[in-house]
Amino acid sequence: MESGFDSYAEKYDSWFLDNRNVLYSEAALVAYFLRKGEKILSVGCGSGLFEQILRADYGIVVEDGVEPSSDMAAIAVARGMKVSVGTAEDYAGVPESYDTVLYNGCPGYITDLDKALANSHAVLRKGGKVILIDIPKESSYGLLYNLAKAVGTWDHPLLAGVAPADPYPIELVSKACWRTTAEKVEAMQRAGFGNFEYAQTLMRHPLYSDSGIEEPVQGYDRGDYVAICGYKL
Repeated sequence: MESGFDSYAEKYDSWFLDNRNVLYSEAALVAYFLRKGEKILSVGCGSGLFEQILRADYGIVVEDGVEPSSDMAAIAVARGMKVSVGTAEDYAGVPESYDTVLYNGCPGYITDLDKALANSHAVLRKGGKVILIDIPKESSYGLLYNLAKAVGTWDHPLLAGVAPADPYPIELVSKACWRTTAEKVEAMQRAGFGNFEYAQTLMRHPLYSDSGIEEPVQGYDRGDYVAICGYKL
């Protein structure tokens, strides 16, 4: 299956490995609502880079993934994951087979989030949880990325002195459509999730976000990377 990330898999990994403080700040947020021993499905698992860190640094094992990019999936498989190549909207897993469904960094690349979340609701056990982690549209990064997307480049006078020295590849920025935190919560509610919890990281301005590793804190009002955890009702 072709995907917007096919042929960009190596660039994706390279960017995160070159921006290690951002990577490990985000990984700490991904781990925030996860627990050892849970059976976890990672939707949009990409190259399996975050899952590799979860296993090595937190003892959290994520074996199963869904990923539309065959290039990304191949790297994740090489890192020890079992990956179903396809979209979140088309995924049909075994009902009530997971404790947690994780969406890390991928909601902005999912066209029909309602359908994806309905699929997640179906594969979760009673009381299970779904975790949506992404850049909120209203955040500093969300505004910055949408500006770069609108002008089609990072090399623009409006972005001079504002964008990080090594910004996220414009090819990947241009493919995203970020949602506000409120929009994602509403989609989760429509799918049958509730009792929401929130955590956030990357609270420095984007220009300085790679200057140190941040620990996540509760809430969603300051961070440029926000996790929304909702439970199956």
